[in-house]
Amino acid sequence: MLWLLSARYGYNLRTNQPLNRFAKLKNQAYRRIQPRTPTGKKSISQITTCASAALRLALLPAALLLAALLLAACGSGEAPAKPENPAGLAERAERIAAESIIVDGHIDVPYRVNNKPADVSQATDDGDFDYPRAVAGHLNAPFMSIYTPAELEAEGRSREVAEKLIDMVEAIVADAPDKFAVATSVSDVRRHFEERLISLPLGMENGSPIEGSLDTLQYFYDRGIRYVTLAHSLSNHISDSSYDENRVWNGLSDFGKSLIPELNRLGIMIDISHVSDEAFWQVMELSAVPAIASHSSARHFTPGFERNMSDEMIVRLAEEGGIIMINYGSSFITAAARAYSDIRRDARDAARAAKPELNAEALKAEYLPAFEAEHGPYPYATLDDVLDHIDHVVALAGIESVGIGSDYDGVGDSLPIGLKDVASYPALIEGLLERGYSEADIKLILGENLLRVWSAVEAYAATKKR
Repeated sequence: MLWLLSARYGYNLRTNQPLNRFAKLKNQAYRRIQPRTPTGKKSISQITTCASAALRLALLPAALLLAALLLAACGSGEAPAKPENPAGLAERAERIAAESIIVDGHIDVPYRVNNKPADVSQATDDGDFDYPRAVAGHLNAPFMSIYTPAELEAEGRSREVAEKLIDMVEAIVADAPDKFAVATSVSDVRRHFEERLISLPLGMENGSPIEGSLDTLQYFYDRGIRYVTLAHSLSNHISDSSYDENRVWNGLSDFGKSLIPELNRLGIMIDISHVSDEAFWQVMELSAVPAIASHSSARHFTPGFERNMSDEMIVRLAEEGGIIMINYGSSFITAAARAYSDIRRDARDAARAAKPELNAEALKAEYLPAFEAEHGPYPYATLDDVLDHIDHVVALAGIESVGIGSDYDGVGDSLPIGLKDVASYPALIEGLLERGYSEADIKLILGENLLRVWSAVEAYAATKKR
């Protein structure tokens, strides 16, 4: 699958070697085939098979004419595809959404509700998630983020906050057992789907609550945690953070390195979102099972932003069986939003330094109007920009390497146009259909890829039970 991207660059992204004659011809064929209208676009697998057959013939001089004819067929098909009307495409997207298990790798409902209480079993006036909108979007298994701010580790409060957020998820389920259920396994998710319940699996965002204790890790597994994001915005006792210039460990700490096999043994997925590049590569070497990036995007579109994943990292993650789950935050998606976010942060920090007594809302009123007058409104990403990330990952590493990790309720007012809340998954599906993805491939992106990784982690843990 890497030749899809290598077409642009002329070398093999796995080996970093120049392409051989066949590969170069194949990439030329890709460039010939690719500019198709969305409704007439063949699937990636169809293009690969067809172009490969033609180009192997082309290596034989006597078969050049036949190869050229076959390449033309690859590009045009037997007959132009009849464009599907927008209403029909939307109906098809709704059907696929209803028939698929949609897993979102990261939604920050617990911390949102902790800060501003709300009954998410009913329609809410704010936020990105509630039950009615989740039903409208056919969302089946949103991972509830058990998020602890990075600064709490130094205060010794990480575990306390994590416990409170888990309690809150359990309360959501207890108050609406006809709508929600905690999921601790793939089989739970599949059973809840049949029962028309929304699964609420738990992911720990920031490993600080583990507090350097494998016994505490076991405790959180028993409470339902099924993935751990090793660090957050500051380096912690487990790992360096991509956001923190202070690289304490040059990757993982000694405890972090000992934690990886224990996560494998228990059946907890390892989440490499937020960690430094060095920590990522160490996880790849140490883990016996696939890892996930629960809410990251492709660095290709945001050069220099380490929080996103480089092409080489995406390829390696996929080679180990893992997946990257695309974060919807606009600053994760486009360079324009990234740059705007950076300079806005600098303006906010300057205002805070000048007037430290102001609370968050007063601080915003202090600096934001003048900032927006100078720099204009926030440049939101779009649904198409998010689809570009999915296309890029598929071209790099294959259809089984990507999923959804929206970061709803976690990225504030930065969500892309067309993907503003959990009702919007059908819009994503419609966009994928327009770009030529098959229904089978769309189901992989929506949830089956993550469930495959989770199943592999469960299977390995089953062999290690004491």
